Amino acid sequence: MKSPVLRFNIILALFAFVLTGCQSSPDKIKGKEATFMQFHLETNPDGTSHNQTISIYRANPILMTVEVDAALDEGFMQSAEIVDVDDHGGLAIKVVFNEAGTRRLDYLTTSYKGRHLGITARWTETRWLAAPLISKRIANGVFIFTPDASREETERIVNGLRNVIKEVQKPYVF
Repeated sequence: MKSPVLRFNIILALFAFVLTGCQSSPDKIKGKEATFMQFHLETNPDGTSHNQTISIYRANPILMTVEVDAALDEGFMQSAEIVDVDDHGGLAIKVVFNEAGTRRLDYLTTSYKGRHLGITARWTETRWLAAPLISKRIANGVFIFTPDASREETERIVNGLRNVIKEVQKPYVF
């Protein structure tokens, strides 16, 4: 007699194995570039392992304490693109969240107004890209931020993020 709990644990273990099986090349998904992006809430340092101090912005670094667990990640994203923000070559990354991500972003920007969101990306390197201040409620699921990255790096980040979003959106088939 097979237990449903045992079956669930086996499926869970196989799923975890599939997710961690590509650790030798985290910047590739099926031969394509991959970028993983996470949004972390600013918090007060409390000396526990639930938060960490990070350095954001390479030219003029600032230190900030963020929660270790991401509040949003690519699993909540629907699309990503580069947008021009001025006539002088300034650019930003526009992330559109799916329905669950939109609800979570709405909650976070309502509840944590006045705090920062630390945004990290992992592609060929791992870097903290930005820490925009939450100044208003974002209820439409569209988040635009200026990354601490060159145009070429930003293009790689967005292209890799699109590849990851496509993979995440595929239906899981046993």
